[in-house]
Parts: sequence; C-alpha cells; structure tokens
Amino acid sequence: MPSIASIVTNAPWAQLEESLQLNGYAQLAGVFSPSECQSLIALYADNQRYRKAVVMEDKGYGKGEYKYFEYPLPSLVQTVREALYTPLSRIANRWMRQLHSTTEYPPSLRAMQARCHAHNQHHATPLLLKYEQGGFNALHQDIYGEVYFPLQAVINLSRPNKDYMGGEFVLVQQQADAQKRAHVVSPMLGEMIIFATHSRPVLVADSYRQSHVEHGIAEVSEGKRYALGIIFHDAES
Repeated sequence: MPSIASIVTNAPWAQLEESLQLNGYAQLAGVFSPSECQSLIALYADNQRYRKAVVMEDKGYGKGEYKYFEYPLPSLVQTVREALYTPLSRIANRWMRQLHSTTEYPPSLRAMQARCHAHNQHHATPLLLKYEQGGFNALHQDIYGEVYFPLQAVINLSRPNKDYMGGEFVLVQQQADAQKRAHVVSPMLGEMIIFATHSRPVLVADSYRQSHVEHGIAEVSEGKRYALGIIFHDAES
C-alpha cells in the first residue's frame, strides 16, 4: 500500500484546489487504510498521549468528547500533518493574494510552528474526536491564538452506516450579499475533508471578498464515530 506521504503528494491537487475555491472544502478518499484507522481509535484510551481532554457538554460545544495530542505526535499523525502542510500552504498563499492580504505562510510546517511559538502558541492541536449516539459538534472555528492557518483537515476513522449512522460533516459559510449556505458531507472510512478554518475568498463580480466559514458535526443517530482533526497552527493553551 502507498505511504501516507505518497498518497498526499500524488493527490489531484488541481482538482482539490478547485473544490476548495468553489465550495470551501475538498474530499480525498483512501488517505488512511482500515488498519490505520483502527490503530488511531485504539490510541484514544491511552491518556498519556494527550495534553487535554474536553467534554463538549461541559463547555456548551455540543455532545461528545475530544482529546488534543501532546508533542511528540504519533508518527501517523505527524506524517500526514507534514505532508499536507506544503501543498496547502501554496493554496493558502494564493488565497491571501486574492484577498489582497500581506500575510504569507511559510513553505514548511516547522517554519509555521516557529511563527506560532514566537506568538506564545506552543501546544499541539491535532486531536481525536469521539461521538456516541446523540453526539454532535456545534458550529465553530478552530482558532487558538493570534496566528492561525486558513485551512485544516479531518479524517473519518469509523465506517458510516456500520459503526454509526448520521454524524455528517457540516460546513456553513456566509454568501456575499445573501443568506448562509450549508454543505453536508458524509465521508467514507479513511476519507479526508480539507476545509477553510475561518474564511475563504469568494469571487463576486470582478473581485474577491472574504466569506466567513464555520464547521460542525450533525447528530449521530446510532453507534459511535471517531475522527482525527489536523490543525496546522499551535495553541496558546
């Protein structure tokens, strides 16, 4: 089976970027094998791997639980995070130019982390999420400090319609001069969704405008659903 790095490197990036530009998200199937998904689910019980656990009900975030990994990240998580960052940084920089922003993202994850550290953002943000029957994640944005990367990803670790029912990924964005638009996506086992973290450029007439974006998870009606979230900026706490 191809390595994670080769799967990401050889992905159809022109198509993925087109989808991100048009819709604010893109899908890439087969990023993780079933055995890799199971290996990550098995890590959920190993609390020594994590720096922080959050019960969503306690915070008003929804219903479920997630855990932020501690550095060093598991090798599978580190590999996919590094492999994704470079092509996504090129897309992010094109977005910044479209929006006439002076922000420029460095070409390597290590350099991005150095920028975070210079702003007192030192803590790992990749996380495992778990939803059981009735679980959901309210619409939100993953911003953990002054510095953030405009794209992130989530990989589905459970089998839809077998391990769980419902639990669709939801992306809501503000349309220029219109009401909000929602996308509802049902990823397959091992499939990745790449999406805008905070906002994205939308072409209106002859110029680009910034469109606000939030994401969440619809209610899980049966079973149990796990996912891996990949965020590229570090957190203040």
